[in-house]
Amino acid sequence: MATFVCCSDYERPHRLTKAVLGICGVLAIILSLAVLALAQSSSKPLPYQPLVLTGTIPLPNVHGRIDHFAFDTAEPGRLFLAALGNDSLEVINVTGSARVRSLRELGHPQGVVFAPGLNKIFVASRDHQKLYIYDGATYSLITAIDYQGDVDNLRYDAAAKRVYVDYGDGEKAAIGMVDATTNQRLADEYKTGSHAESFQLAETGPEMYVNLPQQSQIAVINRVTHAISRWPVTWKENFPMALDEADRRVFVGFRIPPRFAVFDLSSGKMVAALPCVADTDDLYYDSELKRIYVPGGQGFISVFQMKDPDHYELIANVPSGLGGRTAGYPRQPGKKGGPPRLFVAIPDRTGHGAEILKYVPVPAE
Repeated sequence: MATFVCCSDYERPHRLTKAVLGICGVLAIILSLAVLALAQSSSKPLPYQPLVLTGTIPLPNVHGRIDHFAFDTAEPGRLFLAALGNDSLEVINVTGSARVRSLRELGHPQGVVFAPGLNKIFVASRDHQKLYIYDGATYSLITAIDYQGDVDNLRYDAAAKRVYVDYGDGEKAAIGMVDATTNQRLADEYKTGSHAESFQLAETGPEMYVNLPQQSQIAVINRVTHAISRWPVTWKENFPMALDEADRRVFVGFRIPPRFAVFDLSSGKMVAALPCVADTDDLYYDSELKRIYVPGGQGFISVFQMKDPDHYELIANVPSGLGGRTAGYPRQPGKKGGPPRLFVAIPDRTGHGAEILKYVPVPAE
């Protein structure tokens, strides 16, 4: 008996094969288009970044919060880091990116300054309520001055060879002075009325500008006459500060809410304000590039560009690391005439040790 095969049954495999080939063809076209699009997107220039990360300095066995920086810019260059939570002062060779020394049991060190002509390191201890003075060559302790109060921020007046010491709370709060040559505490001091945070010394006049967050004020103190004026501020926790004396401006970082603000040095009035990174404790002004760098514990650095003394623009939020709210910005960190670098301290966290991130500023094209 002859067997007849239905035409549709016979052609079904061939039609299935054609369908599969058609689908494969479409997928191949889609894949090629995707590859082409990826190639085109990768060829596009990256967005401009005002700070470029160039390296890291590991800080093994450094735990807890990290506070302020100081620098010795003579070759090979040293960085002094107050590791508050670690009760230590970390000394880093900037050129070699390696730790030189760790001075221990300092009782939550906060502020630190270096006197280059005298080769001395001054460290403020919160818990011990003392100012420690170390020999910068041997790292041996020269002396300790008892302030009987929270010793915090320090500033060095190189011309007068004086260290300004912020200490105490409430009515006992003041900014005192130490003769850096003799290591003696001076009787003269400036009463602030509450604990001060960042303060800056004018180079072209006798003024000292002081953040007083507990009073929501910026104080202006004449270092010669002791006269004091106070500028009320609207926002809370004004901690970091930097000066631009050429343009008669002071830059202040607020934590509540997170704001970067600009005040006129002549009138005390706020002339500009912009949102910024949260939890900031340092702020630096680059007078050459007309930029302000604001690191914050939120995990990035807010970079602002000055258009003119009354107008500013946020040009980038550069990634750093959680807890990275303190930084240092020396003009010549190591090699003489080398590019400036921004150093940002990142505390240890789960699965990652403490470190210092090194950034190089990039001028706009």
